[in-house]
Amino acid sequence: MSRDDVRANRASWEADSADYQQRNAAQLNRWDRLGWGVWDIPEDEIGALGDVVRLDALELGCGAAQFGIRVAMSGAQVVGLDVSANQLAAAGPLMAETGTRFPLIQASAEELPFADASFDLVFCDHGATTFTDPHVTVPEVARVLRSGGMFVFDISTPIIWLTWPEVDGPPGRELLRPYFGIGRNVWDAADGTVDYQLTYGEWIRLFRANALTVEDLIELRPGVDADSTFEGYASLEWARDYPGEHIWKVRKESS
Repeated sequence: MSRDDVRANRASWEADSADYQQRNAAQLNRWDRLGWGVWDIPEDEIGALGDVVRLDALELGCGAAQFGIRVAMSGAQVVGLDVSANQLAAAGPLMAETGTRFPLIQASAEELPFADASFDLVFCDHGATTFTDPHVTVPEVARVLRSGGMFVFDISTPIIWLTWPEVDGPPGRELLRPYFGIGRNVWDAADGTVDYQLTYGEWIRLFRANALTVEDLIELRPGVDADSTFEGYASLEWARDYPGEHIWKVRKESS
């Protein structure tokens, strides 16, 4: 990612942080379960993380640390990282509310300020893996993972990229852009946020080039009565017909 892209994404999140936290508080700030993605699909149903007790874990793009708080509640030793100071500042009251505290670091996922082999688990739920260049971030994750460690992250799918209107959602049922060539995209020039995506083959080759073995690809499908505060991402009907988001689960090869 160029420095201009880093600045654009940081500026966007600094400007939107307060509104984002407020409009999605009902979904983000619930502590009774750990849920993935815009439909808050329970970890207990899909088993993406598994047992995290006593694992040293890093969350990329932690925002106000809601997901990380719930992972910490499950027994992990968590560190949260985000590029936005305003997002990180919003974590303080939530940590006080839950009695859960862990380090929060302002940095880019493309330049992780940690030594090699620092973590057993790196995870992300629609965070930095959406807004950083995977060709830079994935090698960084592989570097800080210990042998046998896991990288588990939820992002949008190529399918929703292909069916998303140029600016405003929700996605439809027609292909609007080519599959080959997806990569860096600015959906809204006025906002300037930069998103990234790869084809399935490109993801797999990138993992293999960095000694990461694919253990699972979990395509998230909400239940018939699912609800979400993330309006405009996809209708429930659409998300039950097509995977709008999925979780890559990859393991660092043992050395």
